[in-house]
Amino acid sequence: MAKVKKLIIACDGESASGKSTAAKLVSKKYKLLLINSGLFYRYCSKMIIQHKPKRIIPFLKKKFKTVSYKKIEKQKLHSEEISNHVAILAKNRKVREIVNQLQMKIIRSNKRICVEGRDIASKILSKNPKYDVAFYFKCSLKVAAFRRWLDIKKSVPLKEVQKSLKVRTNLDKKRKNSPLIKVKDAILIRSDHLNRQQVLTKMSKAVDRVLKI
Repeated sequence: MAKVKKLIIACDGESASGKSTAAKLVSKKYKLLLINSGLFYRYCSKMIIQHKPKRIIPFLKKKFKTVSYKKIEKQKLHSEEISNHVAILAKNRKVREIVNQLQMKIIRSNKRICVEGRDIASKILSKNPKYDVAFYFKCSLKVAAFRRWLDIKKSVPLKEVQKSLKVRTNLDKKRKNSPLIKVKDAILIRSDHLNRQQVLTKMSKAVDRVLKI
């Protein structure tokens, strides 16, 4: 029986930069398990907003003992309220430790995986295991805000979405713990300059180069 070749892809980028769509496309093409790191944090925010715990760390530790990624994936986690809450929550080092523990457990038990988020190449997949290929997604604020506005079914004014995206990206880049950065060898994908097919083609070329090694 042919040995399954290991393939670990890291996708990082700003809010609404198209990384989720691209990660889905590349995962489908190469039959990879897809993990969206941001969903873990959004789930944390949803649970805190819903239950209003007095001490969030013990509360989240308890929740994460029994939750699976499949369960998190099925939740409705893309409201504007959650987006604004998660921007602050993601700065918390102890929250990041809880999330990272579950993420690493999933990653280490899968040899073919695509992980998307904001600190994947720089922290989560920087070593043991290290990514085989990394991508960094960028998109103009105007295009990103319009996409997010459509995602949330125009439920809040476009200007508000633009403002919260700008705040989120600034918080992500300036936070002390695992800030959003582009690692040296990450391939830049400008999703406002390319359509879906062009994004997948550019990513595929990089992945195919790795698989031939």
